[in-house]
Amino acid sequence: MNAGRATTSPMPMPARAPAGGSAAKTLNIGEVLDRLRLDYPDVTLSKIRYLEAEGLVVPARTNANYRKYSPDDVGRLRYILGAQRERFLPLRVIKEELESIDRGEQPRERSGPRPVAPPPPRVLDMIVDAGETVRMSRRELLAATGIDDDQLVELEQYGLLAPRPGGSYFDGDAVAVARTFAALSAFGVQPRHLRSSRVAADREAGLIEQVAAPLRGQRDRPGGHAQDTVDELAGLLVRLHAALLRSRLRAGPSG
Repeated sequence: MNAGRATTSPMPMPARAPAGGSAAKTLNIGEVLDRLRLDYPDVTLSKIRYLEAEGLVVPARTNANYRKYSPDDVGRLRYILGAQRERFLPLRVIKEELESIDRGEQPRERSGPRPVAPPPPRVLDMIVDAGETVRMSRRELLAATGIDDDQLVELEQYGLLAPRPGGSYFDGDAVAVARTFAALSAFGVQPRHLRSSRVAADREAGLIEQVAAPLRGQRDRPGGHAQDTVDELAGLLVRLHAALLRSRLRAGPSG
């Protein structure tokens, strides 16, 4: 199974041949780019020129000052790009390795910092679209969600959405409520039909605050512990509500 790791540890290259010292076919920068993009789709002409400016590769020049890349130059570029992508090495370290190779030495195996894994999604965000970080005026909210001004007034009257406290703009949660209502309205649902949802949300928010309140005053706990608890409880209650609703619908009409 070790053969599969070859791409993560670039093999040392032979020392770079002196400019003009090889009879092998040379390539212009565009041809080099085409070859490299087969394995490194994100590479650009600017990237190749930057590596040259940093002294990591030094192609020969024609009398007209055009770059001519030898097979060794192309191999050198592959080594650099591979070390960046597979081992996350900074250019300073890659340059040291290349200098060791030029001296005929075996470079010491090194790896750079690995990317930090993103935090796992919160339970609530896995169930409901995460609230967008937005600041929308009333007009922008109407344009973004497709509801009209009368519907927005009704949503506000029934406490289903409101501008941010102390401000006149709407946030991502208001956008989510308005978009969801816009979809519901296609089935004839009106804001007044959703009063029970608002009441249920208020009651559940009170329950969550009751559970989380003791955590807010505990100084020996991480600062985000109470908020993490709030988020987790909210997600679990949404999941419970969805399960109960599905169960009730499967039971059929009451009567």
